[in-house]
Amino acid sequence: MSNDWLLQTGLVLFVENYDACVAFYRNLLELPLIKDQGDIIILGFGAGYLMIEPGGTAGAHKSRAENPAILRFNVADVDAVARKLRAHGVAVDVQTNPWGVTGLFHDPDGNPCQLRNHFEGTFAPKA
Repeated sequence: MSNDWLLQTGLVLFVENYDACVAFYRNLLELPLIKDQGDIIILGFGAGYLMIEPGGTAGAHKSRAENPAILRFNVADVDAVARKLRAHGVAVDVQTNPWGVTGLFHDPDGNPCQLRNHFEGTFAPKA
């Protein structure tokens, strides 16, 4: 099957703490606003979108069993973005792996998010 049917990809994130999560993604992570429908907000997420809706369940730091997905943000410099997030009170666990540097953090509902150095490993430019 060809992918000529696919126009755009997106993620829908159901949250309990709607206002806090919207502020986190829109103001702290600076995802651009696509549309605010009052009780649903759509933010730019790379070439796709992140739709935030009420109806989820919050947890301190959700486990993989509680939330089997991670919102990944490929960035030029994990350490620099981690410093920025820490300055706003977000705990970031930076780790160096054989395939690249990552920084794990959580949104206000405990959903896992991760920074990744874009130019390492799989995403490294071809020499």
